[in-house]
Amino acid sequence: MATPVLLPQAAPAPSEDGPVPVPDVLARLLPGRGLRRGAAVSVADDAGLLLALASGGGQTADGWFAAVGLPELGLLAASGYGIDPGRLLLVDEPGRQWPEVVAALAGAVAVILLRPTAGAVAPQLAARIGAVLRRTGCVLLVAGAWPGAELRLSVRESRWVGLGAGHGLLAGRQTEVLVEGRGAAARGRSGRVWLPDEHGVVRALTPQEAAGGALAPAAIGVGHGEQPGDAVGRGRLTAV
Repeated sequence: MATPVLLPQAAPAPSEDGPVPVPDVLARLLPGRGLRRGAAVSVADDAGLLLALASGGGQTADGWFAAVGLPELGLLAASGYGIDPGRLLLVDEPGRQWPEVVAALAGAVAVILLRPTAGAVAPQLAARIGAVLRRTGCVLLVAGAWPGAELRLSVRESRWVGLGAGHGLLAGRQTEVLVEGRGAAARGRSGRVWLPDEHGVVRALTPQEAAGGALAPAAIGVGHGEQPGDAVGRGRLTAV
């Protein structure tokens, strides 16, 4: 059964022109330097990348978010990436009604984070939801595959830093992010990105940091930071 949601009257329908902003290091990898309004984007199931990509939506006048089918999403982790919990609507268990929930929320928020709860999504259903997105201007970020996604983002390599020989705390995560898709993104682009660094900032690796050697294959990792500025692993959405 879907969790009841009360939509705040203050949440406007998306109306701004131009793409939804993303952190600068990710903007360099995207064809339009942002998320095209009305687009569906597939994000391989990586918590940090999903939240980082969504975070710029709070910079717009219609900067409301919704998370559907992500009960493990940590509010502190979302806050660490710049998502205001006071502007985040949660529908943890939408069940088979998730398409109706997404369609209803698309007219009230700028960005929806979604994990479909019924397995693979049929192309016909994705097309119907795509029509709703184009009409409302909402951006859909899907944790997993999505038929006809305009962009597909994934973390190819990942390395946590901060741990010594059996001691220390996870301080940051270095990754290589790959962007693929249609049109200008067909050839694919990649870049080395902190998701995030020790200060909770999503940014590019400096030449000195990048010279540290090849990154390890992406692996499950959840940090244990507790400081206000530490966005690493503060939520329960596992990064893989």
